[in-house]
Amino acid sequence: MTAAVPAIAFSTVVTCEHAGREVPERYRPLFAGHEELLAGHRGWDPGAGELARALAERLRAPLFVATVTRLLVELNRSPDHPQLLSEVSRALPAAERESLLRDHYFPYRNAVEAAVGERATPGSPPCLHLSVHTFSAVWEGRRREVDVGLLFDPDRRPELAFSSALRGELLHRIPDLAVRFNEPYLGIDDGLTTHLRRRFAADRYLGIELEVNQRFPLGDDDAWAALQEAVLESCTAVVEHAPAAVPAP
Repeated sequence: MTAAVPAIAFSTVVTCEHAGREVPERYRPLFAGHEELLAGHRGWDPGAGELARALAERLRAPLFVATVTRLLVELNRSPDHPQLLSEVSRALPAAERESLLRDHYFPYRNAVEAAVGERATPGSPPCLHLSVHTFSAVWEGRRREVDVGLLFDPDRRPELAFSSALRGELLHRIPDLAVRFNEPYLGIDDGLTTHLRRRFAADRYLGIELEVNQRFPLGDDDAWAALQEAVLESCTAVVEHAPAAVPAP
């Protein structure tokens, strides 16, 4: 069985919703006593910003990076999602919560959506949105047996085809890499890509979340550098060459 990838170029946008753990001065008193929480994996995605910046440079794509901690407002959740605000920021008065969304949440989300909209127009190459994340190597006491996760909507054939091609390229470069589809999270869970799929048709927009195990950015420097280069080369190969068909798992 094969999965076809459109033999045309993509117009690519790279985003990173959890690149940092900065706390704007206005909200620093709110995080007093929460320093350990802020420094941990819930505060940010270690290595994600570094990889996203390199990927955008390699693909010559516009880059949107959020460096404010996700514990203030979660940019990868819908406005009505219960995890939009953390247990820390939920303590803010209603007016402050509205200000937080107005100043930090909607400007980022609207800017990404506008960039996608400019590229997902009929008659132009489809827009490929690569949303870069990292995930904790151990969850609830169990080691995650995933190195790279490719999150997408399996009902959208272009996303399945792209992910199949990307997985093949990654395994060509690092054969023992554990590359999984829709692990450790589901690509159809609430998120920025899921929101944008509701706005743009499958042949106009491909939303791929690239999830990397944090054991790489937090571990051996050489292994992290090698993985980054494999990701950059693999994404470039699929974006620029768009093979006609690749094996489907």
